[in-house]
Amino acid sequence: VQLQASGGGLVQAGDSLRLSCAASTRHFGSYAMGWLRQAPGKEREFVADISWSGDSTHYADSVKGRFSISRDDAKNTVYLQMNGLKPEDTAIYYCAAPYRVYSDYPYEYAYWGQGTLVTVSS
Repeated sequence: VQLQASGGGLVQAGDSLRLSCAASTRHFGSYAMGWLRQAPGKEREFVADISWSGDSTHYADSVKGRFSISRDDAKNTVYLQMNGLKPEDTAIYYCAAPYRVYSDYPYEYAYWGQGTLVTVSS
């Protein structure tokens, strides 16, 4: 599975961005998907995930109510809508997929995209 993340950029606090992650596999609809991020000098952390069926999502406390994850299986793409961005959201954002199809939560990620940089200025 190859993943390609896009949509990052430089924005001001309070702005919105939508990240996209396109997957190469024709079995995309069978994979749970996640977004994680890594800020400068910090470890990578979980942001959000969505089940393979799309009916279950989870969010980090730091982004609840501001970020929304969704998927479009017809386009083999998962999205992360980010509203009310804060400087502390500055990070490289990675999309990821678990090794197995039809994985149950919690997901163990095996496939990673290259990351897209989000910079939020104050």
